[in-house]
Amino acid sequence: MPALDLSASSVELTRQLCDIESVSGNERGIADAIEAALAGLAHLELTRDGDAIVARTTLGRDRRVVIAGHIDTVPVNNNLPVREEDGYLVGRGTVDMKGGVAVALKLAAELVDPPVDVTWIWYDHEEVDSALNGLGRLAASRPDLLAGDFAILGEPTSATIEGGCNGTARADIRLHGVRAHSARAWVGHNAIHDAAPVLAILSDYVPAELEVDGLVYREGLNAVGISGGVAGNVIPDEAVVSVNYRFAPSRSADDAVAHLRDVFAGFDIEITDIAEGARPGLDAPLARDFLAAVGGVASPKYGWTDVARFSALGIPAVNYGPGDPLRAHADDERVAVEEIVECERGLRAWLTGS
Repeated sequence: MPALDLSASSVELTRQLCDIESVSGNERGIADAIEAALAGLAHLELTRDGDAIVARTTLGRDRRVVIAGHIDTVPVNNNLPVREEDGYLVGRGTVDMKGGVAVALKLAAELVDPPVDVTWIWYDHEEVDSALNGLGRLAASRPDLLAGDFAILGEPTSATIEGGCNGTARADIRLHGVRAHSARAWVGHNAIHDAAPVLAILSDYVPAELEVDGLVYREGLNAVGISGGVAGNVIPDEAVVSVNYRFAPSRSADDAVAHLRDVFAGFDIEITDIAEGARPGLDAPLARDFLAAVGGVASPKYGWTDVARFSALGIPAVNYGPGDPLRAHADDERVAVEEIVECERGLRAWLTGS
């Protein structure tokens, strides 16, 4: 496993990290490299949990900040090693989210006397089932390692601050019919045809836009799957329309479930997955200082991210990292070099007061 050079620029460090393939489930190598690179730094207290690395300053400051990022990626598709092209680093992981990981690693190594204590976390299994998520594992088994007054997740935001995140719920709308031979369809009842009013509800649905702590979150309710059918000569007795509801962080999980049951009143609905969002947290004093250091205007995060795990622990959290989120997971995934540099500048300015 190649060694990481923490004296290199954050751009070069991004390249080094990306060239260590770390598709979810294969994070051991990159976790080993991160641990080895940080091991000799006296100002950091290291803890390893599986393939999650936690590095903490213990300076006795009255406030603590948590800065976290995941080290896994979605599968590679002929897009490694990384190449540089027209001011971009191109390759798997450049956007989601090794640019943010690189910035955090460089600052963790260099900032030996920050005005706040800092907990740096690099964790595994973010891109797969949430039950495997390394940050979730730490929250359950070592919540003391996540304790802080404010948290930043290095998810790609094009080097701007995105506060909180929407919640997400998935549900199956199940339609019931009666099987029959398709030559004698009148003997049965076609469950697939009964999906039409469900699709009409979704087509006519107008998503809400809700203001939460000064940011406007746009909701969404969409069909994401449909299934049914037995054979080419059988009237189906069941069909399922799967829907995904993205809801504003002002709504609780119970609120979201109640809304889905109201929208699909009279239908057989089963909630299959739900995760609450996170309020922006921009009213926290550290958040205000961070926004001032970074500059610009904060925006809402529409997708669900692990900031919700911090929010559930009562820690206000925002998303801030290099890379256009629309490029995440794309085969031509690429991050602008200037965004990596800008994120390092913003975080360094905030953590040093300069």
